[in-house]
Amino acid sequence: MKTSAAPISFAGSFLGEVRHVCAFFNSEEEEYRVLLPFIKDGLECGHKAVHVVNPDRIQDHLQRLAAVGIDPLHAQQSGQLEVRNNTETYLRDGRFDQNLMLEAFEQLASGNAKGGFPLSRIICRMDWAAAGRSHVDDVIEFESRVNSVWRRHDDAVICTYHLPIFGGETVIDILRIHPLVIIGGILQENPFFVPPEVFLPEFRERRARRTK
Repeated sequence: MKTSAAPISFAGSFLGEVRHVCAFFNSEEEEYRVLLPFIKDGLECGHKAVHVVNPDRIQDHLQRLAAVGIDPLHAQQSGQLEVRNNTETYLRDGRFDQNLMLEAFEQLASGNAKGGFPLSRIICRMDWAAAGRSHVDDVIEFESRVNSVWRRHDDAVICTYHLPIFGGETVIDILRIHPLVIIGGILQENPFFVPPEVFLPEFRERRARRTK
């Protein structure tokens, strides 16, 4: 549940009470330059780390952690670090179910998770969503809805999107559903954020018109 957790230093600023971030990157080098200090700091201060990455990049991810002085094997064995395959995490039985994922993230949140960690730093690579229009639409709706989960918990949740694989309309919608954004490697409050209770009716109407 929400407490008075201390601010978290991240990407040239701080995560305060609001901690649901969309991070736009142009390359993996830019992504890791921003994320690795945040990851290392979290492990050193006793936070849980959950990393949801592309299946073909898991080994590379672990090597990048090791390169900055993190012992990923020890962190995994202790339960402090979980590295998950993003397609298996999001596409259970080959499909994306928003309600199941809301339940999964609720259980993943530090207020409910096992292990006694004060909070989790969750990083989700979202490349898989670019595979089809239905995935994109479902993810946009889900990302708006999941704000209701993160409002109740102290966890820091970073959703990473690589700009070369997402279209302009999708990027605009992604921007509108996250209260915080990283652009150019800098964390900032998102002036374009639209609360779920406003965004969802509009988006669902737009989606329905598109499918007629």
